[in-house]
Amino acid sequence: MFEIIKIGFLSISFLDLIDILLVTFIFYKVYTVIRATIAAQIFYGLILVLILSFLTQAVNFKALGWLLRLLTDIWVIAFVILFQPEIRRLLVLAGRNRIFRLFIKSDESNLADVITETAFELAQHQHGALIVIVKSVGIGSIVETGELINAKVTKNLLRSIFFPHSPLHDGAVIIMNNTIEAARCTLPLSSEQTINGRPLGMRHKAGLGISEQADVISVIVSEETGSISVAEDGQLKTGLSKEGLRNYLTRSLSDSREKGLKGIKQMFKKKKTFSDLE
Repeated sequence: MFEIIKIGFLSISFLDLIDILLVTFIFYKVYTVIRATIAAQIFYGLILVLILSFLTQAVNFKALGWLLRLLTDIWVIAFVILFQPEIRRLLVLAGRNRIFRLFIKSDESNLADVITETAFELAQHQHGALIVIVKSVGIGSIVETGELINAKVTKNLLRSIFFPHSPLHDGAVIIMNNTIEAARCTLPLSSEQTINGRPLGMRHKAGLGISEQADVISVIVSEETGSISVAEDGQLKTGLSKEGLRNYLTRSLSDSREKGLKGIKQMFKKKKTFSDLE
């Protein structure tokens, strides 16, 4: 393996450098999860033991090395017991990652059910709503215009947000990865004034406008008529039934996941092609 650094007996290859960077990244991620907890002090102790163990192996201190190896073996069990909440939290965060979500059964159907039930309950009371579901790339600039929430999508939470007397009911709710990122967000307006000869209100123009600029699905509940509309790819569909909305959301979100899988497969095929040419 090609050596990058060589100082005396110490030599570091390119593979060693990658190994060090990966371990550093893992330790950093663990630290960001537990830094505000009591377990952080234990984590510092673990790092100290690992550093001492490395040094004793480097200088060949047999007795101290044996003691630290014994301590390290015990520490594995103690680590699982003491860090149980943090490990669970770390696995939850990893499961929410978009790359991991491509290979596991996702919550598209559950999300479609929650949005559908919420939309029609709001429509029955003629409470206006604008829900934006992000399919691929996030829309951070839009999220920043609203109030950050970062909570799991639930029907009760959405109904509370769009209740007319709620301070968050104006504007849009942004949902990504089954999480409500923000509420009361400001969306760009579409230049379209009418659809099928019918004038568009501000809520519909906003839902249509964001769908023209980003890969999202906008679910719009009319405050005046209680009708349900969906905007995607700059196209607006109005007057959806309950089952129609459910089926539309399920199909569209599933298609988004399949496109993501196809993109990864194509990427690996391209890499294989390049390696064949070398």
